[in-house]
Amino acid sequence: MAVRIVLAGEGGQGVQVIANILAEAAYAEGKEAVYIPNFGVEQRGGVSIAFVQIDDKRIDSPKFPKADIVVALSNRAVDRTRQYVDERTTFVYDDSLVAAAEIHEDVIGIQAVEADPRSQRQTEAVDDSKQRKTVRLPESAGTIIPLSANDIAKKELHPRVFNVMILGAVLKATGVVSVEQVKAALEARLGGKFAKNPELRDLNYRALERGMGLVEHVGVN
Repeated sequence: MAVRIVLAGEGGQGVQVIANILAEAAYAEGKEAVYIPNFGVEQRGGVSIAFVQIDDKRIDSPKFPKADIVVALSNRAVDRTRQYVDERTTFVYDDSLVAAAEIHEDVIGIQAVEADPRSQRQTEAVDDSKQRKTVRLPESAGTIIPLSANDIAKKELHPRVFNVMILGAVLKATGVVSVEQVKAALEARLGGKFAKNPELRDLNYRALERGMGLVEHVGVN
């Protein structure tokens, strides 16, 4: 079964990493996978969009007009992705909708704190009352799933595993690849850091499972 996924967020929220890991996990599992990044015209600090297709058979076209699941991690991401939504689409959004920390797209999870020298400034608390804004969700979506991954990551785990929680939510909502294969993809990307600090592995795995727990059903419309 083909699954078409659109992930979007502010530059630095890690949507490209999530998309890449999903595609790598699917490919390793013997599926066909196509991943196309789109950073938009804003580049640094703009909305980052990732398109992923995963199928059991050959994928004829890398582009698709509508997605089976759309994940939007900011107000601007909601606006930028509504064109990919129809009555069959599951629309997932983070209802905490706070400003993203600026980190490179090639890091994921708690390791970003170590990788980015600006981490101390970026982990300072933000005024949520100023960051939260009313956003118009796509009315045409078949299913809408609100998450509070950003808030939960900050309160229960660590702000830097927010994107790993989103990865878990996408995994649960689609069932497109196995949890074991996603963990293997994480190991392939971050195994060196995990070996130096096993607590990072545990934290990322807990974030993955916590994100899966935020979604009640498996399978897109």
